[in-house]
Amino acid sequence: MKVKALRRGVHRLTACLTASGLLLASGCAGAGSMGASGNEVTIALVSNSQMTDAQKLSSEFEKANPGTKLKFVSLSENQARAKITMSTAMGGSQFDVVMISNFETPQWAKDGWLRNLSDFAKNTPGYDENDFIPSLRKSLSYEGNMYAVPFYGESSFLMYRKDLFEKAGIQVPQDPNYQPTWTEVAQWAETIKEKNNTAGICLRGKPGWGEVLAPLDTVINTFGGRWFDENWNAQLNSPEVRKAVNFYVDLVNKAGELGASSTGFQECANLFGQGQTAMWYDATSAVSVLEDPKTYPDLVGKIGYLPAPIMEKPDSGWLYTWALGIPKGAKNPDGAWKFISWMTSKDYMKLVGEKLGWARVPPGSRTSTYTDLPEYQAISKSYGPLTLQSITNATPDRPTVQPVPYTGVQFVGIPEFQDLGTRVSQQISAAMAGQKSVDAALDQAQEYAEVVGKSYQEK
Repeated sequence: MKVKALRRGVHRLTACLTASGLLLASGCAGAGSMGASGNEVTIALVSNSQMTDAQKLSSEFEKANPGTKLKFVSLSENQARAKITMSTAMGGSQFDVVMISNFETPQWAKDGWLRNLSDFAKNTPGYDENDFIPSLRKSLSYEGNMYAVPFYGESSFLMYRKDLFEKAGIQVPQDPNYQPTWTEVAQWAETIKEKNNTAGICLRGKPGWGEVLAPLDTVINTFGGRWFDENWNAQLNSPEVRKAVNFYVDLVNKAGELGASSTGFQECANLFGQGQTAMWYDATSAVSVLEDPKTYPDLVGKIGYLPAPIMEKPDSGWLYTWALGIPKGAKNPDGAWKFISWMTSKDYMKLVGEKLGWARVPPGSRTSTYTDLPEYQAISKSYGPLTLQSITNATPDRPTVQPVPYTGVQFVGIPEFQDLGTRVSQQISAAMAGQKSVDAALDQAQEYAEVVGKSYQEK
């Protein structure tokens, strides 16, 4: 059963946390409630820029809700996943609100770790659960109810520097229905590297199932590859996967950034923003940083946006959301929902725009952000419609060309993927660093995947 798999994952996680000392820092499950006031809400967030904005604006919530005290625990993505998974899996009351994604939500809802938020939403006037983009709403639901609500959502697209393309003499087709192929992208990257002596493209190579595997899995999917066939036979050494991974690694080595095996989202954002790479294939949510004139004042208006590149499969962009949920063990679920409904509301989107700038509005969660906020529509003409289109057209239920027994575009929606994906990503990063061949890396990855596949064949 998947419950057993989840519990095995928790036991592995406990060992890792104990070894790293994180358990000592966070305390045992339930310890977070010691000494807390009855109206305190403890919130575990990933320390991304949009979440930092929410903390800056939290005084507005406290002003409107006198007597409620917010306590934020802001952590890097890897730390947040570890602490949140541990606390939630063990039924602890350390956190009232947890930031999770569409990877965890359906699995945790099935196993009874989260509270049903649709029940809360229906009793909150004006919250409008149906305003969330349908693909995101579905990805955060179990048996028709939402167990987390999106703070921001994203797909993936190709960003390019118009100034560097012009310098290299490259003209991008302006047809609104145009979808570039990866073959075209590789040609552009090589041309730019040759003519401008600048990296043609930045692609993640840093180990981690949420790092290098996020963009790489979309490449594998559109090249016709898959992690498992419909009978859970591992496919990571198939011709399609080998072709896709060799393409990705070769593209980076020929025309990509230096030190790619240690490059992640933030490093690519810096390189692209500073003009050290002409293209970047990554999350649509990157616009919150790139299009903010306070961060990159010389970059506004210089970025072009195209759909995720394709080969065999169209609509190859991923689907991901950072969302907020309430663990079953939360000590203050009513206060937790009050905060969640504030941070994910239509009014919050307006608040961010008015207080921090419209480029900072959390993208990709509510349809009304793209239809009812004229200020946001005005500044997002170049990327807003494409972001909405990419999220809407993402196909996590049909992520590959051939049939598969799992859901998820840039991940495999099973509990074991956190461990399996991390192990496979380490092999890919080693190949990017030239420490082994792609074929050797995939042969080792295949062995890891076979163990997981076999466990599902036996169920």
